Amino acid sequence: MSDEILINVTPQETRVAVAQGGVVQELLIERAANRGLVGNIYMGRVARVLPGMQSAFVEIGLERAAFLHVADIWEHRRPNGEAARPIEKILAEGQPLLVQVAKDPIGTKGARLSTQISIAGRLLVYLPHDPHIGISQRIEDEGGRQALRDRLKELLPADEKGGFIIRTIAEGAGAEELAADLEYLRHLWRDIRARSLGAQPPELLYQDLSLAQRVLRDMVGADTAHVLVDSRENFQKMAAFAEAYTPQVRARLEHYTGERPIFDLYNVEAEIEKALSRRVDLKSGGTLIIDQTEAMTTIDVNTGGFVGQRSFDDTVFKTNLEAAQAIARQLRLRNLGGIIIIDFIDMESEEHRAAVLEELKRALARDRTRVTLNGFTALGLVEMTRKRTRESLAHVLCEPCPTCGGRGEVKTARTVCYEILREILREARAFQAREYKVLGAQPVIDLLQEDESPAVAMLSDFIGKPISLQVETSYTPEQFDIVLM
Repeated sequence: MSDEILINVTPQETRVAVAQGGVVQELLIERAANRGLVGNIYMGRVARVLPGMQSAFVEIGLERAAFLHVADIWEHRRPNGEAARPIEKILAEGQPLLVQVAKDPIGTKGARLSTQISIAGRLLVYLPHDPHIGISQRIEDEGGRQALRDRLKELLPADEKGGFIIRTIAEGAGAEELAADLEYLRHLWRDIRARSLGAQPPELLYQDLSLAQRVLRDMVGADTAHVLVDSRENFQKMAAFAEAYTPQVRARLEHYTGERPIFDLYNVEAEIEKALSRRVDLKSGGTLIIDQTEAMTTIDVNTGGFVGQRSFDDTVFKTNLEAAQAIARQLRLRNLGGIIIIDFIDMESEEHRAAVLEELKRALARDRTRVTLNGFTALGLVEMTRKRTRESLAHVLCEPCPTCGGRGEVKTARTVCYEILREILREARAFQAREYKVLGAQPVIDLLQEDESPAVAMLSDFIGKPISLQVETSYTPEQFDIVLM
């Protein structure tokens, strides 16, 4: 089944939806305000050299000068065990310098730089100054690692001065795919080098690819029918990028000019709303409950209102099979990473468990992100991991609720009432006041004035001071203040 990639562009953000058979399978969002500088390459100018700190400040055109430590200078490292040179022997004030941003500026700190350039492709990372060939540690099979290294070496010319890191995604790549990525990276580096020769520092030479460009580089494959872009300006930029670096995908790129918004074509807006909900409804009537925490993501499968025509075991089996497909899609849609625990409905039959696991494996095979499936545990849970490649959809679009602080629930009005009574007693023992005024949310004050009014009167008698109550409409259910009058 072929994929369709829809790209919606506004000045503020770019949104990408991958649809298969008219159903959205993947969502990616990049906001202009959050697009960092990491990976950008500049022709900078050395502003100050600090021998005491073995570091330098380099102007790259930002509000603050960027920071470069001697350990991040490629020329600092010496072959054959020679002593490393100090920074004052390598750099001089006013000197132009080719640098890459390694860490974004944070707070009052400027960006962190390196002179060891690295350019990421889909399968490889190119290191123009380092002849080393490395392989991602996540590729664990030693035989496979050596085969990949040999395959890459066969493609390199004898006079190749640069080096490469083979990325995890290259594990199943053939020689043709590696060769295409190799050519793309070489072309990119030639362009950067050509721009650097006439550059007037500080000048940006290369900006890390935008989401739309990364889609062309990483996501368009043989099974992609077309890529629709709803912005003429961005269509032209993507077309120029494709012609220069990925000519094989240029024919599939189209400018969408329809009247209806592009995301309305496949009901993408509704899918985004659903992908932010804890609950996912299955066609059969079953449900998934997805909870994302710091440590892991848990997915609970329930039969819901589904009643099959046959036995209960068949009902459970059918719901679990449907859930396996839905879970694989939700992981891609929400971009959930890290440890994932799935609680399928309990199945007595070992054959049914094996079939559900096989269905999950088959559905996860479509995932572009590296997935490890560990099968059922002794408690009947399925353990798996999915590589974290970027923030989850919920973390991009949402923030913790200011009322509950991300707990998903708030204290009852009665609980808050009792906290208030304890706090008044604490205040009365510590401070002398003529009166204690309670400010709180409407439900809390209502309860203190009605059901809990005897308790308020008893406390007032005990401390020998009046207690008054006042509603603050802006307060959250758990918020209250006790004012000493």
